[in-house]
Amino acid sequence: MAGRRAAGTAARVPAHDVAGRDPRLGRRSPGEGGNGPAGHAANARDLDRLVHDRTRLAIVSALAANASLTFTELKGITETTDGNLSVHTRKLEDAGYVSCTKSFEGRVPRTEFALTAAGRRALQKYLDHMEAIIVHARRKARG
Repeated sequence: MAGRRAAGTAARVPAHDVAGRDPRLGRRSPGEGGNGPAGHAANARDLDRLVHDRTRLAIVSALAANASLTFTELKGITETTDGNLSVHTRKLEDAGYVSCTKSFEGRVPRTEFALTAAGRRALQKYLDHMEAIIVHARRKARG
């Protein structure tokens, strides 16, 4: 049968063509032309998935409004469990968006988080992108 492949094989498709378009999606890749933030059209598929997650967005937003927050303070703000908060802060830390400082107050451990410069830039880019999506949606709704 034409067009069928053997199990386990995939078509070799270049990630991006010469014009910067993703041939699998028929659109330009992020940062390549267009009319939205960072030079591309407002497209929800291009949102930073690391920041877009509800809990991680709450963490980054809370840290943007405060110089630093303890684990307990972030737990209260995000209304999440210790384990869930730990996983999400670790992902943000691995991405370089959040710094984590561990210390002791007497014999009590204290974990403190702060937003890094990269985290602040990622949040600003995310907010700019969301704003472009909202503006685009409002234009479409008006006709």
